[in-house]
Parts: sequence; structure tokens; C-alpha cells
Amino acid sequence: MSDKVIESLIKQMPDAKWSKAFRMAYVPNTKGRLHQLFRTFQGVAWINLNSFSQGYRRQGDNPILTVDWFRKRELPEGYRRCPEEYLQKLETKQYALNTAKAYIYHFEKFINHFKKVELLGIQEEDILQYMNAIAVDSNYSKSYQNQALNSIKFYYEMVLGMPNRFYSIDRPRKDKKLPVVISKEEVKRMIDLTGNIKHKCIIMLLYSAGLRRKELLTLKPFRHRQQTNVYLCQECQRQ
Repeated sequence: MSDKVIESLIKQMPDAKWSKAFRMAYVPNTKGRLHQLFRTFQGVAWINLNSFSQGYRRQGDNPILTVDWFRKRELPEGYRRCPEEYLQKLETKQYALNTAKAYIYHFEKFINHFKKVELLGIQEEDILQYMNAIAVDSNYSKSYQNQALNSIKFYYEMVLGMPNRFYSIDRPRKDKKLPVVISKEEVKRMIDLTGNIKHKCIIMLLYSAGLRRKELLTLKPFRHRQQTNVYLCQECQRQ
């Protein structure tokens, strides 16, 4: 989003002032003003909450969750934890933290289901039965089933270096969901409630032309040049 759009939104906020010393705009640090900031810049800009630390909990107050955290956590007695080589492979492959968390969760659930069996002693038929039990359970989504299977495949194929396996296990088909489209009445209400003429023009152009945000930002003003048009017309007549 361009700076001009952000500057325009700031000017619409009451109590917004400019600091010459810091060369930035500022507003009073109150709970109501924070909520107004979220409403004003929703979908336009990202807000860093570190500047509003009074009365709010910073992210730094929470423990930083990494793959190493799973090594050091305390677990109940008898719980089968994720193998060290599994964690190391996640780190060396630089998997995203959310993906790593999901893989560890699902794989630990899998190996604790076969707690009395050595990992290398788990047969493909056992895995097939395990996945089928998840598939028939209506409480588990298709995404959950895919993550569970991916976590198992990661161990055998990536950690142990075995060839691709589990082709006989059918993956759930993805649901085809229709996109959520706002109604004409909602669009009209957005336009009516927009006070800034530039922002109103942006909404109307996005809706009427069906533009994406990037397409809107890359639009360039068209300058009418009469001489060029006349020249083109003469060329057309010659043809």
C-alpha cells in the first residue's frame, strides 16, 4: 500500500499529530485509540503492538517456541517422544515452525498408538489400519488426515531415507468450497460509508472492473495526446 493512502487514513483520525523530532505521526496511547487503529488500517497495513505495551502483553513475554522446545519439554512418564533424528531433520530441512509442530504432534500420536512396538517393527498394514481409523472418524478433518500421513511419511522417507511408501493409502479428496462473495447491498453500503473521495473511487473501481489489489496499485494515469490519435487515424485511412 502506498504511503499516500496511509497518510490519508492517518489524517482522518482525531487527535493525530505530527512529531518534528521523530518525523512521524502519533496518537494518544489509549485502549479506544488502539481499537480505532485496527479498524482504520484493517486490510491496509500491519500494526506493531510493541508501541502500545502499556496494559498489553507483548509477544516477548511468552516463551519462544522452537523445535528445540520439544526436546526440553516435560512429558508424562511412559509417553513416547518424537525421536531426536526426527527433530534434527526438521531443523536441517528448515521446515516452517507451524509445519514442524504439526508433524511432531501427529507423529507422536502415531508412535504412542503403537507404544509396545518398535518403530521399525510397525508394518505398512498397521499404518493403513491406523489411517483408516482416522478417516472413518467424523471428528477429524481431511486436512488433519493429510497432516497425519505426511508426518509418518516424513519419518520413513526423509529421516530413514527409505523409498516412497504408502501409495496404497488413499488420501482424502479436498473439498471444493465456493468463494465467499459479498452482496451488492454490502458493496453499496461500503461505498456510502466511505467519506474520502479517493477511497470511494478505489472501492468503486475494484468492484466495477473486478480488479485485484495488485492490479489497482499498478494502474497508471492515461494522458490523452491528440496529435498521436490524429496520426493513427490517418494511418488507418491510408490502409
